Amino acid sequence: MTALQMAAHAKLNVFLRVLGRRDDGYHDVETLVIPISLADDVTVKPADELTLSLEGPAIERVPADDTNLALRAARALAAEAGGARPPGARISIHKRIPVAAGLGGGSADAATTLLLLDELWGTELGRDALSRLAADIGSDVPGMLLGEPAYVRGRGEIVEPVLLQTTTWVVKPFSFGVSTADAYGWWDEGAATGPDPGALIAAAEAGNNALLGSALYNDLQEPVAARHPEISQTIEAFIEAGAEGAVMSGSGPTVVALCPFATAPDIAQAIPGSIVVDAPPELSRPATIDADPSGVV
Repeated sequence: MTALQMAAHAKLNVFLRVLGRRDDGYHDVETLVIPISLADDVTVKPADELTLSLEGPAIERVPADDTNLALRAARALAAEAGGARPPGARISIHKRIPVAAGLGGGSADAATTLLLLDELWGTELGRDALSRLAADIGSDVPGMLLGEPAYVRGRGEIVEPVLLQTTTWVVKPFSFGVSTADAYGWWDEGAATGPDPGALIAAAEAGNNALLGSALYNDLQEPVAARHPEISQTIEAFIEAGAEGAVMSGSGPTVVALCPFATAPDIAQAIPGSIVVDAPPELSRPATIDADPSGVV
């Protein structure tokens, strides 16, 4: 029996600019999103029904019911495929990306599930139709569906590819999570919007890491760090250790630090619990693998 497998890469936000709350309850944002080498593995194989199984070191607090974004993505694609009997699949996710960390793990799993099931089921919806489904699943999913660095606007549904140089980052997750709803709710209390990102994007495109590092920002950082001072303390520690810049990613609490390639391992060692990642990694593609006939992938 044949199965398909693909890496679901986490992301970091080089900047996150919040423009305001919308009438539908979402927020308009601008952000530069880069996939990183930290990734989950998503595997799909034919089955009579849609099921989801989770394993790996980061499954704590990851739902396995219909609130899981990957399962929601599968159900949305199955409904789009139509037919008297919706297609089925067994979805298996090996989790390495921490949950509620600002790294887009759930969104990455959902985007990867859409791509894999589109191939497995032969729905051939095309990028535009998949992007529309992705936007209905979650605000981060369209950007993750692209699989490349992207300038993202609106509530996340407007995605434009950006050509960037490869950079090295040190990523520091925390043992606690921050819900996206809480982070934006805290921002609403003060509603401060950061500067125009044009110079920052230009620095990223040109590979000017010194300028890029000094320009990193996240409008959600101050309200989240006010509740979790570990975030500000970690950013200061990264700068003292030699990082070119550091910022909270997404809705937090993970801190990401732009670092010189040669010194990144030493900087990671100076901040316990940190890992070194490349951004962006090599673009992932669905791969065919052998599956055990007993049902174990």
